[in-house]
Order: sequence, then C-alpha cells, then structure tokens
Amino acid sequence: MVREHQDEYASQWAAIESIAGKFGCAPQTLCNWVRQAERDAGERAGLTTEERARLKALERENRELRQANEILRKASAYFAQAELDRRFKS
Repeated sequence: MVREHQDEYASQWAAIESIAGKFGCAPQTLCNWVRQAERDAGERAGLTTEERARLKALERENRELRQANEILRKASAYFAQAELDRRFKS
C-alpha cells in the first residue's frame, strides 16, 4: 500500500507515517515491512524473507550439531576412561 501511494506524498516516510496511522501500527514497524518487501522484490540489498528463514534454519541445525558433537565427545572420553580403569583392575 505504501509503495502504491507514495507518489501522493512528499516522501516515502510521509506515506509511511500516514498509512501507519490507518493501520494502527508504529511508523517504524511499517517502514521495516516496506524495506523487507523491497528486499524481497530485489529493489534493495539484503536478505530476502526466504533467505532469512533458510539462514535461521541452518543456524539452528548448526547449533544442534555442535551440541550433539559435544555430547559425543564427552561420552567418548567417559567410555575411554572406563576402558582404562577396567584394564588396570584386571
């Protein structure tokens, strides 16, 4: 809506302020939405909504893999120590 009607205003920010009041949201919130829509349309540099979602999923997967590796490292150390203790007792 901002992009459709911004020609009717002195600036994009003026359009955002006017339209934000009609939607009942803060102008900065609407500005953020407009900027993201511009990125999604390829009109502005930055990550698209799809790329952001993919990045978030990859970061979550990376975090989970790091946790799993830490658990495996600790389990390996525990069982290695148990094996050493068993050999000395025998």
